[in-house]
Amino acid sequence: MAKLAIFISCALLLASACQGLQVGYYKKTCPNAEALVRAQVKKAVRSDAGSGAGLIRMLFHDCFVEGCDASVLLDPTSANPQPEKLGAPNNPSLRGYEVVDAAKAAVERACPGVVSCADIIAFAARDASYLLSDARVSFHVPAGRLDGRRSVANDTLLFLPGPSSNLSTLVSGFTAKGLSTEDMVVLSGAHSIGRSHCSSFVQDRLASQSDIGAPLASILRRRCPASPTTGNDPTVVQDFVTPRKLDNQFYRNVLARRVLFTSDAALLSAPATGKMVRANARFPASWEKKFAKAMVKMAAIDIKGRGVGEVRKNCRIVN
Repeated sequence: MAKLAIFISCALLLASACQGLQVGYYKKTCPNAEALVRAQVKKAVRSDAGSGAGLIRMLFHDCFVEGCDASVLLDPTSANPQPEKLGAPNNPSLRGYEVVDAAKAAVERACPGVVSCADIIAFAARDASYLLSDARVSFHVPAGRLDGRRSVANDTLLFLPGPSSNLSTLVSGFTAKGLSTEDMVVLSGAHSIGRSHCSSFVQDRLASQSDIGAPLASILRRRCPASPTTGNDPTVVQDFVTPRKLDNQFYRNVLARRVLFTSDAALLSAPATGKMVRANARFPASWEKKFAKAMVKMAAIDIKGRGVGEVRKNCRIVN
């Protein structure tokens, strides 16, 4: 049976949700822009599925801090020695910078000064979702974002919910960005792909009382040091069942107590979110559709306007 692609665009969301962004924004100014980005993402994911997981996570980490403006890509400078990419939630775990660099170089060769780095992140996250889900998560990305000029490491701690977050913190963090509790639960499904450093969960989940299942705890204790350090902080896959696939296995793992983070386990701490977890575990096609819709919604957080944002020539430095 042929797989049914899921197409979500601004037309299926509230008009305000996309903040003036348009599907096909570069149709006239850089018609091959999305294809050029897709080619670089496909190349990277074929080589390492983890790079695709990093690109999906990059969209989340960019949009929750300063809005979707590629502020997460800025390198440290003498004027700004501590940008977002050096913040604890991003350093050293966030991946995909080189893929964005390659995509930016490709579109700059075709259409200099036209395609923003923020749009490239959004396109790349979409393409990674499509590739890692075996084409089951497919959606249009409205574009027209501009790149920001502010990037501060401490902001990542203020706005990005961490792996030890409880349910209240998760809900309030997503609500502050215009996302619902269901959006939060649905987007948490991205934890079905990618890896995590042991330091992100050892103290919360292994060194203290937690509801983590004994079989997973045993595996993690063999692979992780009791006290991870900067020089000894291995990574493990977030989903031991389908580690290279974006799917709804995450929710089955939550129900079976086979998740790494306190924030994952917290989804069962209230009846309403527990019900969402069970529904997403039972109905994969429904979750895929909701995930696509939530990604479009997240990719429209706090878009920069003209006079505030710019189209960077190099994604790592402001113009």
